[in-house]
Amino acid sequence: MNPTIILGSRGSALALAQVTLVENALRAVVPDLKIELKKITTSGDRRADYSDVMATGAGVKGLFTKEIEQALIDGQIDVAVHSCKDLPGELADGLEVCAVLERADTADVLITRDKGFSELPVGAVIGTGSVRRRRQLNWLRPDLSVQEIRGNVPTRLQKLADLETLAGIVLARAGLDRLGLDLNGWHVEVLPMQHAIGQGAVALECRSGDFAVLSLLARINHGPTFCCVRAERELLRLLNGDCNLPVGVMTRLEGSTLAMDTIIFGEEGVAPVLGSVSGPLDAPEELAVELHRQVLAQSPGSE
Repeated sequence: MNPTIILGSRGSALALAQVTLVENALRAVVPDLKIELKKITTSGDRRADYSDVMATGAGVKGLFTKEIEQALIDGQIDVAVHSCKDLPGELADGLEVCAVLERADTADVLITRDKGFSELPVGAVIGTGSVRRRRQLNWLRPDLSVQEIRGNVPTRLQKLADLETLAGIVLARAGLDRLGLDLNGWHVEVLPMQHAIGQGAVALECRSGDFAVLSLLARINHGPTFCCVRAERELLRLLNGDCNLPVGVMTRLEGSTLAMDTIIFGEEGVAPVLGSVSGPLDAPEELAVELHRQVLAQSPGSE
């Protein structure tokens, strides 16, 4: 009999596009592998409003992963396929991120009808569902009106087309590319912002003791991306897991060196804390600890 593996994922168009990437990677190393997909509806998929958690950003991440992780714990699936940026810093006991696919473009992009970021008039309304993006946008241009917008990528683009009061929206380049959306006719500009932890990476989560699955996924793991993601996720864990503070990162490999920058926002109206470190690429978690120590020293109340 051919080996079989069951993947678990959300059922959105973007989530299924990511599943296809995983399936292609697996079949490239095991051509006769039988792959099954279990679509799982998460708490985040069922919610129409996030206003109770958007104020701080706390708790949002787990809304899109909890039910998938439970299916993994219960043995209903072998591998959970996630957008890495949706994962909280602390995973459920007995689970681990054991592999990632090669990272896509990590940029955040502004989509407008015709104007660039610097050309937007004072008071222009920009839509985003991310506290991190809102705080960075307000820091770069405090004269803009950044408002919450929800829905999947096509829905947000349709809102931009329909609402004259909406000057632009901010989305991840990776999602746009994976969906293959036609953006002809729109003005698309990469923003000078640090991205979310894990942005652009597809994370594969499995049970820690499932050695057959661990061995299989190791064959499709992209080492350089995994190195960067490990550093970013350790920083997220040190920042209390669900990212209570809006945090952006920029992680990159420079030869045998891993470099990571961060921007962390605290109270509204207070300048963000910035940090930058570099070190050996074989110790990504230690680098995150050093960066966390650096930004902690700059935080209010530190000595």
